[in-house]
Amino acid sequence: MRWGDMRSSDNVDDRESAGPGRGLGGGVKLGGVGLVVVVAISYFLGLNPLDVLESIQGGAPPAAPTQGVPPPAASGPAVRDEGKEFIARVLGDTEDTWKTLFGQMGGAYHPPQLTLFRGAVQSACGRASSAVGPFYCSADNHVYLDRSFFEDLARRFGAPGEFARAYVIAHEIGHHVQNQLGITEKMARQRARAGEAQGNALSVLVELQADCFAGVWGHFARRRNLLEPGDVESGLGAAAAIGDDRLQRQSKGHVSPESFTHGSSAQRVRWFRAGLEAGDVRQCNTYTTARP
Repeated sequence: MRWGDMRSSDNVDDRESAGPGRGLGGGVKLGGVGLVVVVAISYFLGLNPLDVLESIQGGAPPAAPTQGVPPPAASGPAVRDEGKEFIARVLGDTEDTWKTLFGQMGGAYHPPQLTLFRGAVQSACGRASSAVGPFYCSADNHVYLDRSFFEDLARRFGAPGEFARAYVIAHEIGHHVQNQLGITEKMARQRARAGEAQGNALSVLVELQADCFAGVWGHFARRRNLLEPGDVESGLGAAAAIGDDRLQRQSKGHVSPESFTHGSSAQRVRWFRAGLEAGDVRQCNTYTTARP
């Protein structure tokens, strides 16, 4: 990716320097197979992370920062953190793309904050550990990301590459787009009236649409010659790597389609590719056209 040519966003909230968050207090402690299952189901959490977060909430909000303590004097030139710069520039490019698209639709795009954290984080949707993976909280319009997920994506799930990481960011931004378009609230009301199986099916449609929206961003990044050979394949590989069927097979040894919350590998690839090829939000209506 030619991410160095992308504009860097100012909407990155860096909480990594505070170190790993405190324990999850009275929340449920996960371990062994339980943790693996949570990780598998929770990666790429977007529309409504409360289903998973409720099970691990309970910790007190982080303490207020100490006031009046000056930062240590710099001992030399700042060390460039390319990983954080990459995130800020991809985020900035999503902002530019969605600002243009919302303008064409007669609206205004208000970008979210992207919070970087280590270990655990307090959000308006509750306290979460990095085990839940990247997620979007519609209650505070923040995307939350522990960068260790990128290592898991490459090494554990076999999806390396810069565009694979960009897809992760763009997917979560896709949930923010849904929130701005009123889709998040509408689907939350439907899920509240649905049973477990139907609620899971609705969640899948929401996640697949976020994949398509991520593809829409990728379409315009490619049109601006910001992608390089192999990037699209890297992104599609990431979409396939985190399909519910593949994650369940890895964690439990079998697949339970009725418990899918994000879609199969084939579905995720299909909808990410649809956005990449069309670059049109209208082609991302998973609610009427999605198929198993």
